[in-house]
Amino acid sequence: MLDQSSNKPVDVETQRRPLSIALGFERFGLLAMRRPVLTAIVLALACVGAAFGLDRIKVDDSLSQLFRSNTPEFRQYEEVTKRFPSNEYDVLVVVEGKSLLERNTLIKVRDLVTDLQLIDGVRGLISLFSARQAPAPGKFPAALFPEELPTGATYDQFIDTVKTNEIIRGKLLSDDGTLALIVLALEPSITQTKGLNATVGEIRKTVAQNLVGTGVTGELSGVPVMQLEIRNAVERDGITYNVAGALAGFLIAIAFFRKISFMMIAALPPMIAILLALGGLGWAGFSLNMFLNVMTPLIMVISFSDSMQLTFAARDRLIAGQDKVTAFRQAVLVVGPACVLTHGTAGISFLALQFSDSALIRSFGEAGLFATVVALLAVLSLVPVFGVLLVRKEEAFAAKFKAADAGVNALRKFCAWIAVRMVARPALWSLIAVLVVGGLAGVYANLQPRYRLADQVPDKRQAVAASDRLDKKLEGANPIDVLIEFPKGASLYAPETLQTIAEVHAVVEQQAGVGNVWSLETLRRWLAEKAGKTDVATLKQYVDVIPEHLARRFISAEQDAVVVSGRVPDLDSSEILPVVEKLDKQMDAVRARHPGYLIAVTGLSAIAARNSASMIEKLNRGLTIEFLLVAMFIGLAFRSFVVMFSSILPGIFPVVLSGTILWALGEGLQFASVVALTVSFGLGLSANIHFLNRLRLENTPDTTAAAAVERATVLVGPALILTTVVLACGLVVTVFSDLPSLRLFGWLSSFAMVAALAADLFILRPTAMYLLTLADRIKTWRGQPGSAGA
Repeated sequence: MLDQSSNKPVDVETQRRPLSIALGFERFGLLAMRRPVLTAIVLALACVGAAFGLDRIKVDDSLSQLFRSNTPEFRQYEEVTKRFPSNEYDVLVVVEGKSLLERNTLIKVRDLVTDLQLIDGVRGLISLFSARQAPAPGKFPAALFPEELPTGATYDQFIDTVKTNEIIRGKLLSDDGTLALIVLALEPSITQTKGLNATVGEIRKTVAQNLVGTGVTGELSGVPVMQLEIRNAVERDGITYNVAGALAGFLIAIAFFRKISFMMIAALPPMIAILLALGGLGWAGFSLNMFLNVMTPLIMVISFSDSMQLTFAARDRLIAGQDKVTAFRQAVLVVGPACVLTHGTAGISFLALQFSDSALIRSFGEAGLFATVVALLAVLSLVPVFGVLLVRKEEAFAAKFKAADAGVNALRKFCAWIAVRMVARPALWSLIAVLVVGGLAGVYANLQPRYRLADQVPDKRQAVAASDRLDKKLEGANPIDVLIEFPKGASLYAPETLQTIAEVHAVVEQQAGVGNVWSLETLRRWLAEKAGKTDVATLKQYVDVIPEHLARRFISAEQDAVVVSGRVPDLDSSEILPVVEKLDKQMDAVRARHPGYLIAVTGLSAIAARNSASMIEKLNRGLTIEFLLVAMFIGLAFRSFVVMFSSILPGIFPVVLSGTILWALGEGLQFASVVALTVSFGLGLSANIHFLNRLRLENTPDTTAAAAVERATVLVGPALILTTVVLACGLVVTVFSDLPSLRLFGWLSSFAMVAALAADLFILRPTAMYLLTLADRIKTWRGQPGSAGA
């Protein structure tokens, strides 16, 4: 109820305390209040331990992490990367400029290649200087590029020969002669350690020093460079945006509360929850990745909302004249059940992720469930403890803010203004809500899954820019492989084996959308055309003298399997999937002619194209089913069908509205957007539960439904608004990240949070009012007491 003289809440729960919707779990917060000093000491020790746990968190920068699963396709992909590890450890140096093939520039580029081979961690490289002339009879072929380059007209003729060389044309040198590709094979051990940063840094330095003044540029790409840029971005963003988000929360909280003590009571528990959760994840061996990097805002979304509600409730009681112990105790008993329920619904969301095919998403669900439990315990126990320890001179505080509480009173008046209008015509507003949500849901249903490798890599760095150049000039930078495993006992040089490789190679190079095709067949063709050699002995002789790092690109160490490797552009997976499916279908004819040979299309591009759409669709379906399951869970907790049906529309609204924005922008549904929509659903539920919990307490037998809705809105509305502003400001700073996926997550989450607040104010209020009135009418018709309860 509201005290008419002070416009402050009076505890209706002291008059009639219904059965707790959390079954009494909220009383855990009262245990810490009994020994606040001891709790603070235990907390300090836990924070020290969590700090050490933070140091144990590593960054999982693998580009295949998202698709890691126990499926046969992924196990096969992992096997290929172990037996043919070239692509995973290749640094691609893209040298480009109109003067590339000028004599002086070419000399500088050759010097660059020589210097690159001397860098620690580089075990070999391939460049246009690796090309060979046609072999003389009985001799190995000489290098295509002589030690001393010719001059004048002879040089022009030489360049024409270079541009038409079958080995390098379209593979290591663009057709127009303005772009050259240098492929550096790194030691596998380097890519898994901090030494990668030093090695890539030395490569950048060497490229810059050798190309200065030549008129050509050098940029780096490839899996190791992308991994390093992801690793650096994740670590940098984790620090920058956590600090920025925390700062935004502190500043806005102190602006409204106007007391540092209350700012700390509201903001410190979520910050500590983040520290304890991340520290615990570090001790448990979790690694930061594209999903776990958003664990911080996920914890903030739920815990900060609950912390603000508890702080506001206790603050109102202090202003009403209660002592600090009583005020925070009552806040825990009244608001605590809603806090438990919000974390419970979040836990259900994370549990649902355990049914995903992706190991990454399952680990995200495990980490999220752990973080949710930590956040609940931290908020329930620390808000009252900090309140008891930090609040001083309650009488002076009450006298000061009873007369002057401009910020909060302004929010209360705004909430009251909205509530009065929403309850005036609840049926009309409810009908409008149904139509709007239904229309938005129709648009949302048409969202198509989208995935591009470039969206997972910092796009303001070299790797993506260099990859784009390779897409344009050399038909792609992303590998796609066809694995050929031989029957038991079959030799690499058996006629049928060589015929199988030749047929697969021909199919791959004829497939539209695939370029830069290499395999053992490339060497066979070159020997046949340039030396007239088609015998197996010559082929074997050349394979034996090829450097091991080069041979391992196409031939397994046991010589029982080979790969035919091509490149595809970095396009959306929906555009790559038809290429992969058509290529796989065309392999059926080869499989039929050679039934003993296992032929499979694999590689990161193929895995991403096949799995990304289905994984996104499964996550999206899971979110849709989650709407209903969580609504049922909330209804069961409140023991009310009114609550269950009231929570559906406002819970769905921010998700379908955000999805409509994505559709309008042509973004589609990406992994980052699905996670962002899960966040918005969590915040929407949190707001709904806190309002419905307060409505349950206000909706007494002697109170009309309209009055109960208005009072509940005035009491919880200011905290909901303030929470939304803080969280939106904290997340919106991620739009400055180098990671496209994190930028998408940031702005979409911020927008969805504002939409969730709008749904809570403009959809939940009239819907709850309409359903309460309808329930009252049904009870009256049945001859039961008039109040339906919430």
